Amino acid sequence: MDIALLSKMVCEIILDEDEVTLPGIGTFIAEIVPSTFSDKGYTINPPYRRLYFTQKQGSDTLLADFYARSNSISRETAARIVTAFLQELKETLKDRKAVVFPGLGRLRATKENYFFFVPDEDLDIYPYGFGLERISLKTHVETEDEVAAAVGSLAEILEVRKDSGPVAETAPDPAPITAEKPRPERRHLGWRILLWTLIVVFALAALLLGAFLLAAQLWPDAVDSLLYNAEELELIRSLQI
Repeated sequence: MDIALLSKMVCEIILDEDEVTLPGIGTFIAEIVPSTFSDKGYTINPPYRRLYFTQKQGSDTLLADFYARSNSISRETAARIVTAFLQELKETLKDRKAVVFPGLGRLRATKENYFFFVPDEDLDIYPYGFGLERISLKTHVETEDEVAAAVGSLAEILEVRKDSGPVAETAPDPAPITAEKPRPERRHLGWRILLWTLIVVFALAALLLGAFLLAAQLWPDAVDSLLYNAEELELIRSLQI
């Protein structure tokens, strides 16, 4: 057994389980992180699955069970092999202060032998997030003149122009009139109501977006406190350091 095999086993197990215990060392735990804002609120990040490590011991035997199935040996034999390897790994970690888990990341140790995990940047343990991408809110904001010009053009398109020339007289239609034709004024009024409704909705949406972006620039800490919980803020600050 080697570190590459151990890393592969942990990766395979964590795809289906929320945690896997390394007896004598600690536990890998995976959790779903919901969509978040970044770049001062200008970017929406898709949800993902985060992997972290704790020295608290779990009660599962997933690692030994997986090794036993893969090598067609008894669970007791597999448990002895895994435990012996992990004991050597623990001593190596205390001595060298870092062990690389290929495809996962690095398990590190402080001077006080507190273990923590640094995942690879491209680590992907969330198959359901395949194809999800970041969305940028840095789009063009139209000026008042551009909005007025667009509204004017739309009004011209929707406007029903009146006849400018005389209409030739024709013989009256002897057939009885069964339904009253809609008057042009009523049609104009309906289009104008719809047009102004669209303008008001667009203006409110632009105003709300502008207010949020301004708040993100003036009070970034306050906005971050609304978007992230305490644990996420602490993690972000530690990564920035």
